Amino acid sequence: MNGRRWWLVATMLALALAGCGGSLSQPTSALRLGTPGTTQVGLASWYGPRFHGRLTANGEVYNQYELTAAHRTLPLGSRAMVTNLTTLQSIEVRINDRGPYVDGRVIDLSYAAARSIGVYEPGIASVRVEVLADAAPVSTVLHAVQVGSYVDADKAAALKAQILPDYPDAYISPMSTGLLRYYQVRLGPFPRQSEALARAQEVARSGMQVIIVEENDQWAER
Repeated sequence: MNGRRWWLVATMLALALAGCGGSLSQPTSALRLGTPGTTQVGLASWYGPRFHGRLTANGEVYNQYELTAAHRTLPLGSRAMVTNLTTLQSIEVRINDRGPYVDGRVIDLSYAAARSIGVYEPGIASVRVEVLADAAPVSTVLHAVQVGSYVDADKAAALKAQILPDYPDAYISPMSTGLLRYYQVRLGPFPRQSEALARAQEVARSGMQVIIVEENDQWAER
């Protein structure tokens, strides 16, 4: 997971074709340390166009189409799984900024991250933030097209069954974080990012929201 970059392809296609205080399940001090498995529940918001191109807290240029987030205390560069508690959709984000600075909110998601789990439309949503452990580096990087991510295995299986007739390379890539197990429905994997992008463009034209992810394929369930 280190250095992994994800893209919201549906957003890129649209361009081409035409924020946090909640309750902690563990002490605040543990959260500040970024202890893997530490969780936080509260409101998520998002930030986008007005900040696009500006510098973030870690010195990067903010790109609203990448899966990043702002948090008040989590170490910059750490990763967290954010789950919308209403839709149960989840997305992994990298913390590269500080905020939000609105009382009652725990995390500010990038535009892409907010779109992927249903936070964009309402503007705010109740979420669970879980700090992730770093994964061991992989020697060969594959790319996949993710069309859904769930904590409910049955929902993931249902989506896979629904799209399998049209996309026979659909599979489920599970990931355990220590607290929960996530079931990510993906297409591929592909040895080259360009191949994943071509498939993502095809799927996005059918109306599905997709993102390109890196995949080591070690635990894929086909």
